[in-house]
Amino acid sequence: MTAEQDALLNQLRTICGPAAVLTATRDVEPYAVDWKRSFVGSPLCVVRPSNTGEVAAIVAACGMHGASIVPQGGNTGLAGGATPDTSSSQVLLSLNRLSRIRSLDPVGMTVEVEAGAILQSVKEEAAKRDRMLPVSLAAEGSATIGGIVSTNAGGVNVLRYGMTRALVLGLEVVLADGTIVDGLRHLRKDNAGYDWKQLFIGAEGTLGIVTAAVLRLVPTPRHSVTAVLSVAGVETAIALYAKAQSEIGDVLSAFELISGDAIALVEKHAGLKRPIAAGEWFLLIEAGSSLTGLEAAMEALLAAAFEEELALDGVVAASHQQAQSLWALREHVTEAEAREGRSLKHDISVPLTAVPSFLADARAAVANVSGAARLNVFGHLGDGNLHYNVLLGSEDDPAAVNRAVHDAVVRHRGSISAEHGLGQYRVGEWQRTKAAAEQALAHAIKQAIDPAGLFNPGKVLAAPTKGGTA
Repeated sequence: MTAEQDALLNQLRTICGPAAVLTATRDVEPYAVDWKRSFVGSPLCVVRPSNTGEVAAIVAACGMHGASIVPQGGNTGLAGGATPDTSSSQVLLSLNRLSRIRSLDPVGMTVEVEAGAILQSVKEEAAKRDRMLPVSLAAEGSATIGGIVSTNAGGVNVLRYGMTRALVLGLEVVLADGTIVDGLRHLRKDNAGYDWKQLFIGAEGTLGIVTAAVLRLVPTPRHSVTAVLSVAGVETAIALYAKAQSEIGDVLSAFELISGDAIALVEKHAGLKRPIAAGEWFLLIEAGSSLTGLEAAMEALLAAAFEEELALDGVVAASHQQAQSLWALREHVTEAEAREGRSLKHDISVPLTAVPSFLADARAAVANVSGAARLNVFGHLGDGNLHYNVLLGSEDDPAAVNRAVHDAVVRHRGSISAEHGLGQYRVGEWQRTKAAAEQALAHAIKQAIDPAGLFNPGKVLAAPTKGGTA
């Protein structure tokens, strides 16, 4: 440890108290590895501030001593965006002590909450007032508000409510010089100048530290309907989606696509059984409304789907418990994949009408570089977002498979990261596939807001150069 680092640690202890600065290996280890255990770092320390003022003082101290900062929320990301490097020089800034719900307005339908608050806790508090924060993630029991804002989290309800970006009304952010910018406005309309908060949503902590947010709430639906259908092909699934949008689009909250192969893995490894006859693809559809008549509308939609031969088989949940069992088929896909063996995950999106051609193109591209790879495809069809995962053979080159899939995405004018972010996992592929003008713009924004590369170097963009640019 250098004298500079020792001085920084002493300053951090003064700011937050000695107990909030962790340096012992056993204390630091849980923060230094990502959720998938794909990335393992070695920070100088973990610092756990309790309020925004302490965050600002920490940022100023790190800037003074030339130590970069890796912000971390619930550490449930899938791209290594919250994991430090192995230099033992970075400060890992955990925001989990900033966990207060500052206010909840059921009439204005807003909640003001600190960055370390757990998503599930905020949703439960909103539910007490008959309101809903419509972000639904598998990791919501540990994901934090700052994390979902900084990654612009998606989930199964994006179809109806949009990504996290669509729910953010205001932010409180700490900049690279320690300035606190208070934009915590509870306004649906605010055209007074630049909407600067948008720069920090989805930036993965590379531009500033989100310490609090104002989020939009929605009324809790009083009625919901969940159904699972089997269909002959993706083209048919898209035709059924178009019909659903025309018939019940205002209440459609989820339209999930699951391959027959993915369902087979769930049956094999999770002990669950499909409730309907086999098909090449399955759809999990959910609708919710505060008005009566939802059940009849869904039944009419499904009746028309069978009459027009858009669906092969189907079942509608008769209770909340049955609905949960249908969702379990979808929620266990990732776990079943992990038990099957080594896999490569791709979180991609393409225009909805391009999904069938992309699937054919990507399958051929993967087969061209691997004769042993198997596909595990599922995702949010209504958003054009697919988790195009590849179960690898023992001799497969992951980099070659990555390139094959991502090149197919580019050919269909899609995105190599629909909702999981770039983190450090996808930085190289982003550089390889993204247009030069877009990369230059991203670097210009980073240079303008964080010229010294203080925040989360090596994530989203390449690590800073010696000249100080990101």
